Amino acid sequence: MTFAVPQTNYVAGNAADTGFEAVYVDEHLLVLNKPAGLLSVPGRGADKQDCLSARVHAAYADACVVHRLDMATSGLMLMARGADMQRVLSRAFENRDIGKRYVAVVAGCMPAPQSPDGWGLIDLPIVVDWPRRPLRIIDAERGKPSRTRWQVLAFDAHANTTRVELEPVTGRSHQLRVHLQALGHPILGDALYAPAAVQAMAPRLLLHASSLQFMHPVSSLAMSFESTPGF
Repeated sequence: MTFAVPQTNYVAGNAADTGFEAVYVDEHLLVLNKPAGLLSVPGRGADKQDCLSARVHAAYADACVVHRLDMATSGLMLMARGADMQRVLSRAFENRDIGKRYVAVVAGCMPAPQSPDGWGLIDLPIVVDWPRRPLRIIDAERGKPSRTRWQVLAFDAHANTTRVELEPVTGRSHQLRVHLQALGHPILGDALYAPAAVQAMAPRLLLHASSLQFMHPVSSLAMSFESTPGF
């Protein structure tokens, strides 16, 4: 885990004591590292109340959610300190002023984009599949505009898998998972969108929020956080 922020504002979270890993904490915001298998926010039912936001709120009573990661996804998550900062950071997400990147391992050989910078663009509209919700599908007529930038990091010929870096331009639910499935390269371990054989190739969804970049809303310092995936 690396970060480029003022050392004086850094607080190392002790996951054994708090139940969560704090990457960075100051009086305005928190950056956290969510494990796979933990909800970001409470779900429906008594058995779904344990989540990252509840654990953080127990330690920081003013902590507020500004975005989420799927339960099966691991990696960096940003929270605000107080309602005013929640509005500021939520607006920054809406305006796409906060950069996010993910690392995933997908099935098959995914050819690298033929572009000067090595990045490709998936531009496929997504809509809720109401008969099978919470699943999403690609739908050219009813779908909302959904765009994901991607590049190839490595190809494993023995396993026939490709490691990719992903940058969501829009923020639809399940966007990365649906887009990669649509290209014929579902993410390993994806219980929602991958066929059984691809699900069985990994014990968890191999999708990790690896990078966050934004301008600190108070100090105006450039903040950059990196988290190495555990796969």
